Amino acid sequence: MALHKRIVALTELRAFCEANRGAKRVAKLRRAIELTEPATESPMETRFRMLLLMARLPRPRAQVSLHDHQGRFLGRPDLYYSEHKLALEYDGATHRDSLVEDNRRQNRLLNGGFRLLRFTAADIFQAPESVIGQVRLAISKHGP
Repeated sequence: MALHKRIVALTELRAFCEANRGAKRVAKLRRAIELTEPATESPMETRFRMLLLMARLPRPRAQVSLHDHQGRFLGRPDLYYSEHKLALEYDGATHRDSLVEDNRRQNRLLNGGFRLLRFTAADIFQAPESVIGQVRLAISKHGP
């Protein structure tokens, strides 16, 4: 969140690691920096993304604006595999409040030729293997 809110920059974190090379826990910080994604907008999106990375799935892009062939904006999914045209959404508690717009965005994406998978906290915490399996299957069905 500090990166997303621009409280600190990746360049500053990397510079800190260089200046403190060999210091206790700097190697862990360096690894955390490799895994960061400043565009991620919530802790659950980060958990979702990390679940995929820890399962050795390709690194998805975060918060990518998608457009149709005429250049019209369709939506901005939480995570996106561009080579597979696969959008991934985390539906949190606020999803209930934005259901109508979320449904409209989903329809625009699907009609624009994108594929979409949606997951909740229950999926991520209680059925992580199912999440991983569904994403892996969707990627394998539509190779790069």
